[in-house]
Amino acid sequence: MVKDCSTDTVAQAVREYEGVTRKRVIGDMVRSLWVDSPDIIASFGEDAAVIRHNAEDALLLAADGIWSKLMEADPFWAGYCAVLVNVHDIAAMGGRPVAMVDILSVTNNLTRDEVTRGMVAASAQFGVPIVGGHLHPDTPYNVVDVAILGTARMDQVIFSDTAEEGDQVVAAIDLDGRIHPSCCFNWDSVTMKPAEVVRAQIRVMEDLGKERLVTAGKDISNPGVIGTLGMLLEVSEKGAVIDLEAIPRPDLSALGLPFEQWVRMYPGMGFILTVKKENVEEVCRRFADVGMAAAPIGEVNGGRKLTVRYLGRETQVFDLDQNGIMRIFTEGEVCR
Repeated sequence: MVKDCSTDTVAQAVREYEGVTRKRVIGDMVRSLWVDSPDIIASFGEDAAVIRHNAEDALLLAADGIWSKLMEADPFWAGYCAVLVNVHDIAAMGGRPVAMVDILSVTNNLTRDEVTRGMVAASAQFGVPIVGGHLHPDTPYNVVDVAILGTARMDQVIFSDTAEEGDQVVAAIDLDGRIHPSCCFNWDSVTMKPAEVVRAQIRVMEDLGKERLVTAGKDISNPGVIGTLGMLLEVSEKGAVIDLEAIPRPDLSALGLPFEQWVRMYPGMGFILTVKKENVEEVCRRFADVGMAAAPIGEVNGGRKLTVRYLGRETQVFDLDQNGIMRIFTEGEVCR
């Protein structure tokens, strides 16, 4: 049982979390940038853009930046995460990461060396090379941004906007980790693992895409497990009710970690998926085989509201029809 858990407390904590609220400006920016192209299969609202390469294959293109707060707290971890989050974006789409480039702006050589050391550590661990980029060696601020290229067969891509009413929501998280000492909202389950373990975890998503075992998916990012699900539901124009008790979690009491903090944390390895009922057991088994805890936590509905439930009590977290998280699309628009 989740200790000292209140649906109202969890809902408010997620709604007001900076990892969620900072997403709200995305919509205006997207509308100012949107340009249609016949070879772009999917773009804004997805973890990676899907670009037609030929009749059977797609290129996946993504980029991510790291919060300046993390750069200030731990440049090594910031560099590591810059690679990690991009690898996750390609994996979440059912693809295979190929290579990365970076833009690094630093005030001093010590910060530069720590950031690049973190990037190289993650690059070697996940087997995705850094092949170029750009350096600003004398800026008044420290920032690292990484872009990544991946590949996938057109028929294996996992989209965010394809969840269907009646699907089960499955959360998959590697619970074998620690609260990162530099950031209380980061769950590090990767830095201590052998390369073959983290690479096997990433490959699960590629296999699920190949076999069409999931209907939609995203990697769990800064908004946490509930906020990430909200983003998926927003672009799918769906809603869901999830059971807080069912969300995979470590021994929170032993960690001294409140539940409302756990559901806002960025996990070192985690995905949120929607799955047909008949495929849930197989999907969960495949994650278990690579050391990840996976479980059905709720069901997709047509209501366009995300609600959390615990011990019979329900509280609405988001009304995605009235007040979306990213606010990218107006009614009737789609991602692709």
